[in-house]
Amino acid sequence: MVSFILPGNSASGGFDVANSCRFDRGSTDFLNKTLGTPTNVDKATFSTWVKFTDTSSGNDATLFGVLADGNNTTYIQLLGSKVIRLNMRESTSYIGVLTTNRVFRDPSAWYHIVVAFDTTQGTDSNRIKLYINGVQETSFSTATYPSQNTDLRFNTSGQVFNIGRRGDSVNLLDGYLAETVFIDGQQLTPTSFGEFDEDSGIWKPIDVSGLTFGNNGFYLDYEDSGNLGNDKNGGTDLTVNNLTAIDQTTDTCTNNFATMNPLDLHFTNDTLSEGNLLVTNGANYGFPISTFGLSSGKWYFECQTSSWTSGDLAVGISARGSDAIGDEFSNNTGGGKGYGFRSNGGVYGNSATIVGAGGYTTGSGTHIIGMALNLDDNKLAFSVNGTWQGSTDPDSGTTNMISIEASSTNDTGVYFIALSGANSGAQTMNANFGSPAFSISSGNADGNGYGNFEYAVPTGYHSICTKNLAEYG
Repeated sequence: MVSFILPGNSASGGFDVANSCRFDRGSTDFLNKTLGTPTNVDKATFSTWVKFTDTSSGNDATLFGVLADGNNTTYIQLLGSKVIRLNMRESTSYIGVLTTNRVFRDPSAWYHIVVAFDTTQGTDSNRIKLYINGVQETSFSTATYPSQNTDLRFNTSGQVFNIGRRGDSVNLLDGYLAETVFIDGQQLTPTSFGEFDEDSGIWKPIDVSGLTFGNNGFYLDYEDSGNLGNDKNGGTDLTVNNLTAIDQTTDTCTNNFATMNPLDLHFTNDTLSEGNLLVTNGANYGFPISTFGLSSGKWYFECQTSSWTSGDLAVGISARGSDAIGDEFSNNTGGGKGYGFRSNGGVYGNSATIVGAGGYTTGSGTHIIGMALNLDDNKLAFSVNGTWQGSTDPDSGTTNMISIEASSTNDTGVYFIALSGANSGAQTMNANFGSPAFSISSGNADGNGYGNFEYAVPTGYHSICTKNLAEYG
């Protein structure tokens, strides 16, 4: 089955969000702070933009949580079943539970989530309100509301407020957060944090810096890479746990970058981490593809490999049609529609040799493979550590670039970025669509100022993000 994933909730124009923070469950990433005396222990609002990256059914992903102990806690999570659940538990009773009927499975989409509390309300359903992308959720599989005037544990003096976990070592967040806000003392609506775009109808963020945050409130914009817990409101910063400067990204709700697609790994041999950018190969082949498909324009992509000479590592593009993607990257006869530069030095396309083994550079150690994809002229070129292979130079034109089938005539009408893992295991491929999960020593943006690459982006080529797709895609 062909997977087409749209670029999610990414509006153009208006307020621009510059940065997000990437949380990786395997790295035990989270932020926290100990709360002081609240402005109002009965009223509060939590708001954040989030891109969830774990599509497995076995893990819950926590946005925020306070855990006094196993029986006294409040947290909101995306469950493994991909519904959103708010839990408030005191002693042995769940005093507040909202579990959506809607599911949220798209690993390419940014969602805006607001949960607003006012336990002084006389009507029980007004004591907790959940909004997603500007619209109040009213359809729940479970809906339990706290008693009137119940104190909110997560806004109580001495409690530890966590971002990215409940408060223990389970159910940590895999994903990206942007514009994370906690309001102490007010039950706000989504219009305090966002608005619908007049032209597109897409929900988009607005400037929240003018809000009243209250004694325990905070505003995280993640713009200080040296202190990702910096409270932009000027209050006490959150403590940073295991997050580093590399976890600051430009993949945001106003400029959404492609990642590898956990819903379409083709085989189950690969695992994805670090915001679905780091591909770790298992004991056999794996063939992940990107979340965004491309049908026109000029695009640049990099991939850092742990060992370019091992096995059958490959970087390229795939139509991801009915044929096995592995045939597209090898000299097999499967009839696939794709092109790949393999670690044996060969380039293969549509299951045939284009450049024989040894035609391109290989070598030991870590390499960064660059790819220039020109879908206006149907041409393709690869680089190794900044050196374009096969006497190509995308900066000066298409001479000697590989000719590819037009996307309009391939299996699906689009090309996806595709990676091929080795059969020797233990290899990694770190994808960079412009918002990398590995350290960049030089830093190069495209002509529009988007992206962060190790090597210079060819003139007229662009990083794969929604702002560029809107203009050139």
